[in-house]
Amino acid sequence: MDAYRLLPKVDKLLAHPAWEVVPHVGRISRRHACRAVLDDLRAAIAAGDGATSDCDVAGGAAASVARARADVQPALRRVVNATGVVLHTNLGRAPLADAALAAIADLGGGYLNLELDLEDGRRDNRLDRVADAASRVLGCGDVVVVNNNATAVFLALAALAGHGVGVVVSRGELVEIGGSFRMPDIMEASGASMVEVGTTNRTHPEDYAAALEAGAGVVLKVHRSNFDVVGFTSQVDVEALVALAAPSGALVVHDLGSGQLYGDDALGRDTISRSLEAGVDLVLFSGDKLLGGPQCGVVAGRADVVERLRRHPLMRMLRPGKLTLLALEATLREWERDPDGASIPAAALCARSQDDLRSDAGALAARLSALGDERLRAAVVDTRSTPGGGSSATVQLPSAAVALELRGWSADALAADLRRADLSVVARIDDGRLLLDVRTLRSGDQDRVVATVTALLRGSLQP
Repeated sequence: MDAYRLLPKVDKLLAHPAWEVVPHVGRISRRHACRAVLDDLRAAIAAGDGATSDCDVAGGAAASVARARADVQPALRRVVNATGVVLHTNLGRAPLADAALAAIADLGGGYLNLELDLEDGRRDNRLDRVADAASRVLGCGDVVVVNNNATAVFLALAALAGHGVGVVVSRGELVEIGGSFRMPDIMEASGASMVEVGTTNRTHPEDYAAALEAGAGVVLKVHRSNFDVVGFTSQVDVEALVALAAPSGALVVHDLGSGQLYGDDALGRDTISRSLEAGVDLVLFSGDKLLGGPQCGVVAGRADVVERLRRHPLMRMLRPGKLTLLALEATLREWERDPDGASIPAAALCARSQDDLRSDAGALAARLSALGDERLRAAVVDTRSTPGGGSSATVQLPSAAVALELRGWSADALAADLRRADLSVVARIDDGRLLLDVRTLRSGDQDRVVATVTALLRGSLQP
């Protein structure tokens, strides 16, 4: 008999009682799963596999239910970050503060005065309210918010130099960051005319001065976020650049990237507050790095210069939605309430002492050892972690970790099984060892690690 004729009809599969175990799966998802299973069976038959056990109604329905159950699972799910990288780009960078989450929960699901002045009933700009908070926290005249810092760089260049205006940049700062984002390419796309000065390792004030005398209208300083140049080097700081630009009226734009608000240079010398105090016209930075907010790009600076960005035609395409603005405003207000950043998870995680981390690592190692499986070995080790997210190429933070070994598993296999588990744990491998760096473990994460390792030991995961 023709194997294709053995395949059940979609309606037969949909009517099978097997669906009773997944009442939450809707009609569209059920039908899609049935059709996908039947397509797989047709492909198997065409490949010469012939009839399979799933060709009957019961087998096809069971396969369809399994397919539908997998399809309706959210593609994004929580993971335990045991890498020690606080601003892990692959894991969503900065975790949001409780205040930001509360703002989204309280207001994100309903109507709000996003672009409405409640006093006079007129439409206003969606950035006005976050600008009020930013002006107090950052000490700037105004802000623009877009979807990320790469966009902020592009918008600033397009608005200030998009008609061929010369933009001076050091050759040592013509960076490429993740995703092949190259500063020369962005300048070309924005319409600005790039004026390279200095060399890869050394740029002097007179290099900038010559370009400004030749008519350049913008000085761009770029934070070297993911690399450093050491040895015979020199660069010009923002205070000197402001002084050099002042006589000609050229604008100074500082692409800071990492978004560190304050501090004593623990994570790098440049901070937002320092640049603004130095008198730069615009500072550009990411919202989801050291600021600890949502993904966005923030442009802060002189009100009249920021206004040029606000009025640029691109702004309509690049403006953020209400959830981003709610989270950003709440994050800024937390910094205003506590300049130490104790309630900002990214700042708090970076600030943790090694003594505290050793204590946490000891507690986790003891809990894992208490599982009583002779195949398992958990030992506390000193290590170093990093802020991550391109905040600094050289800064490392003393940390502590649990070196986890499981007989029968290589470090790579163990890392893969922990990552693929229902309660996913993302660890790192260092010098052939699997490390659970506790710097980035948050409340409840130790319980999740123990639960995942327990499941592995009980055989629900295999090496």
